[in-house]
Amino acid sequence: MSFIVIIPARFESSRLPGKPLKAINGKPMIEWTWQQVQRSGAVRTIIATESTEVQRVCEAFGAEVCLTGDQHQSGTERIAEVIEKVGLQDDDIIVNVQGDEPMLPPMLMHQVAEGLQLNPAIPMATLCEPIDCIETVFDPHAVKVSRNIHNLAINFSRAPLPWSRDTFLEDAKSLPENWHYKRHIGLYAYRAGFVKQYVTWPECELEQVEKLEQLRVLWHGEAILVLDALCDAGVGVDTLEDLEAVRTLLAPVTD
Repeated sequence: MSFIVIIPARFESSRLPGKPLKAINGKPMIEWTWQQVQRSGAVRTIIATESTEVQRVCEAFGAEVCLTGDQHQSGTERIAEVIEKVGLQDDDIIVNVQGDEPMLPPMLMHQVAEGLQLNPAIPMATLCEPIDCIETVFDPHAVKVSRNIHNLAINFSRAPLPWSRDTFLEDAKSLPENWHYKRHIGLYAYRAGFVKQYVTWPECELEQVEKLEQLRVLWHGEAILVLDALCDAGVGVDTLEDLEAVRTLLAPVTD
């Protein structure tokens, strides 16, 4: 199986400016992410950034970098520019690994690419994992996903959807027994030709409300395959607290 990983690495992050270059035990975060991708089986890895400083750092540790514009509103839009600039083919499978995922297992990158390859009629694939605590269900930073019988996405939301009427009416502190919530993992695979189509669509109303770019795909009637992740996805970095947690988790073991 052949797939290409593109890593969007936006320097001007709103919640954590300069995020790709934040140090984690002596190496910038983006290098940790790139090293994980190198173990995934990808035939090519490209870091996409609007920052010449990120470009300089990444090229210094041996990465291929594509410098993009600074107007993009999402990682997928940045990837579309890379696809055009480097001349990728429409049927190439592209895996979008965010630059703030220094612990993302290579196994999951391979899994999402394989899922797309095995389903040629579906343009996009992603992953999910079980939610085992009620706090996560009500956490707006944890995106919940619902699927149909074919593992195709019905909806993504920051809200606790579906709303368990009977359980939450009596006790909003317990998980319902008749529904297993799933947290969406922000790892995507799509064909390059579909990415080109995606960026021609304007933001839809649901996407504007939830701030979730994948809702644009469902809005236009396209399918998203959602597979159960084969292993834990690790900790991504959105905030300074996340960064400190990852620094601890990736700290070298000492006797």
